[in-house]
Amino acid sequence: MPDPRHIAALQQAERERFIATHPQSLALAQAAQAHYLFGVPLHWMRDWPSPAALFVSEAQGASLTCVDGLRHTDFCLGDTGAMFGHSPAPLAQAIAQQAAQGLTCMLPAANAVAVGEGLARVFGLPMWQLALTASDANRFVLRWARAITRRPQLLVFDGCYHGAVDDTLVDLDPATGRTLPRASVLGQVHNHAAFTRVVPFNDLPALEAALARGDVACLLAEPALTNFGLVPPAPGFWDAARDLCRRHGALFVCDETHTISTALGGYARAHALEPDFLVVGKAVAGGLPCAVYGFTAEMADRMARAKDAAPEGHSGIGTTLSGNALTLAALQAALTHLHTDASYTPMLALAERLETGLRERIARAAKPWTVTRLGARLELQFMPHTPRDAQDVRDHAQAGLETLTHLFMLNRGVLLTPFHSMMLVSPATTAQDVAHLLQVFDALLTALAA
Repeated sequence: MPDPRHIAALQQAERERFIATHPQSLALAQAAQAHYLFGVPLHWMRDWPSPAALFVSEAQGASLTCVDGLRHTDFCLGDTGAMFGHSPAPLAQAIAQQAAQGLTCMLPAANAVAVGEGLARVFGLPMWQLALTASDANRFVLRWARAITRRPQLLVFDGCYHGAVDDTLVDLDPATGRTLPRASVLGQVHNHAAFTRVVPFNDLPALEAALARGDVACLLAEPALTNFGLVPPAPGFWDAARDLCRRHGALFVCDETHTISTALGGYARAHALEPDFLVVGKAVAGGLPCAVYGFTAEMADRMARAKDAAPEGHSGIGTTLSGNALTLAALQAALTHLHTDASYTPMLALAERLETGLRERIARAAKPWTVTRLGARLELQFMPHTPRDAQDVRDHAQAGLETLTHLFMLNRGVLLTPFHSMMLVSPATTAQDVAHLLQVFDALLTALAA
């Protein structure tokens, strides 16, 4: 374990360095306090380890420039939203063209059929609906799953992330195995823990026990945990888990919002998971607010029958701006120009190069750390082995070292995802960008050894 006093001293030095080199960001952060809660448009934006938010003047490709004129090589990429790079030219052109022709009409645009064909081609499912965020898409799919199965229970994995879906904001009590309301969630008035079961990832006996009661509408899951570090599935886990869902009549909803980085079409298509529903958000339309959910023909038939059997009125599914013309234009451009082998081939190759470079340096420094990679997504984990589940990550957590890593690299022009040490490689990322990150990582290792 690193010396906490040494870590604290390094953190303080990095805080002072940020303050000295980012006067404009500090000034804007102070001025923003007058009109924004916590001084930012979204309170998550204060979760970076810097003394104040880094205010951005421009983001292009795999870099962004802050208001102090400093360029940052971006391996956060909007926490996956800009996975294909910031403002790819085909996307920017499509948005500009559609903005001049109309933004939203609550009617299908002329390109709706082409977009549906593109979604089916890229992700492999025949039927689709649109939403504005993955949180919305997951909410809507949960309603559909409960409606068509007539079952009340949701099943998720400990450490999962499915956006701001109330049903999933629950925790597993490791001592009892019970589902508990999450203490950090504000304004809770409904007991979602009564209708959601949580089991450890990669634990097939626990999954089977949760399904065996016959009241689970669906398993909502990421193919790999991505918001609790990066926890990959054990070999054979998904084949067995998928079989369990089918045996017990529970639907499988695959949330690919982060794991879209795995391969063209996402993890589910690359590994033939055959989900009943598939949710993709964030990067699906190149970073413009958009999410999609796809489903099989069988699910479409059951959904139609459930809607036809219900009284007339609002289904609780959908929002006015869902499927608007601007979103469809961006989505069509992304499906045509970004979701391609030409995008994935270089980003996967560079991610592999970055993984190799990090592993070599960790080995030379004899650090008990590991690197986990899922396609273009990598996680630096301050633990000696690839994690098996969320509790494994909790047991090895080193918050001080993680905070130092973020701020140290930010101060040297490398941006990581703020919530954990995730690095994402985009088609716009270059070999020089990877070399820059590795050079800064060398400096971090030297500072820790001093």
